Amino acid sequence: MHTLAERLRREIRNVPDFPKPGIQFKDITTVLKQGPLFREVADALYAQWSAERIDKVVAIESRGFIYGAVLAYRLGAGFVMARKRGKLPAQTVSMEYALEYGTDTVEIHADAIQPGERVLVHDDVIATGGTAQATVALVEKMGATVVGCSFLVELGELRGRDRLSGYRVTSLVTF
Repeated sequence: MHTLAERLRREIRNVPDFPKPGIQFKDITTVLKQGPLFREVADALYAQWSAERIDKVVAIESRGFIYGAVLAYRLGAGFVMARKRGKLPAQTVSMEYALEYGTDTVEIHADAIQPGERVLVHDDVIATGGTAQATVALVEKMGATVVGCSFLVELGELRGRDRLSGYRVTSLVTF
């Protein structure tokens, strides 16, 4: 019997040089298309956080929406989308963050999170941790408490987890 992490390591497709040369893209669509594996991943993510009281799951655009919505449903929590600038239709709160070259911005609807709520931040992959760190800062700027951060895949050599020190961080598989 293989562990879930071993199966994920085998099933997640590596796409070299996508979206640009030198990047080794971890494609989770190979997991999503397999019903039993999709369910097992959802169950494992839920198990990591089921003992916590979580009011909202904030999922990061766009692949983070998939399991983020499932987590919110399973936890009985609300679901909030963290998107790139200009993608949300109503009034937003934003946080700018540094990229390797330049900056980017993450936004959440201004009425999506209330002060004092307990929030789980979720994304499919944590690489350098910049987007997750900005999302955590944005949630806290809105007055909520970040319970932790959940990821399906962690790219360990990029040390994104280090940018989230002080928070509980979980992942199902590390490459």
